[in-house]
Amino acid sequence: MAAATMSLNSCSVQQPRAAAQRLHMLLHFTATVAILYYRLTNLIHGDVPTLPWVLMTVSEFIFSFIWFLTQAFRWRPVARTVALHNLPDDDQLPKVDVFICTADPSKEPTVEVMNTVLSAMGLDYPSEKLAVYLSDDGGAPSTVYAMKEACSFAKEWLPFCRKYRVKSRCPEWFFSSYGHDELLFRSQEFEDDEQKMKLAYKQFKENVERKTNGASAVNDRPPHISVWFFDSFQR
Repeated sequence: MAAATMSLNSCSVQQPRAAAQRLHMLLHFTATVAILYYRLTNLIHGDVPTLPWVLMTVSEFIFSFIWFLTQAFRWRPVARTVALHNLPDDDQLPKVDVFICTADPSKEPTVEVMNTVLSAMGLDYPSEKLAVYLSDDGGAPSTVYAMKEACSFAKEWLPFCRKYRVKSRCPEWFFSSYGHDELLFRSQEFEDDEQKMKLAYKQFKENVERKTNGASAVNDRPPHISVWFFDSFQR
């Protein structure tokens, strides 16, 4: 009973939608069986061109099989509701590790990788229970430099996100046209801070792009691990 009370989500079948979809599936299945029966009987007993008829029959069997595989999602449509009020206190939440992998800065732009890192660091989760790991299989020195720049920028970016409850915590997205919804109905203080953050992100991006321009993976290298702790990230 206690486990059910503390459930973080609930799942219920959408009965009216399920009934309508099952009726449609039944009609579709009946029509499919009829046309397949028509194809097979005419292929065996009818006077039809063999090769074209075989190709059409095989094609319709393939399409029918694909249709059948996709019906499980429509047979039992469900609606899920998140119970945020059942979330435990911060001190009871488990620790979370976020692993981000990259391999070649020439194929995976370092700025985009750093945006992923910043998004992970900005998760709405107790910072003392959140660890973000970046694994660079390519061993590019530019990645270490970019990571240091990202951590420096995060000291301004994360407090800004927490202060104004920013939803899109990927800075590239936030400062693009896609993030304009975040700028609606904001105070003058927010607009001033947003402009400062925009300039800081522009400087961060220029620094990373300048350092990583022409960077590539390093095949012959010793393993290297860096661990950084920043008190300013604490909530």
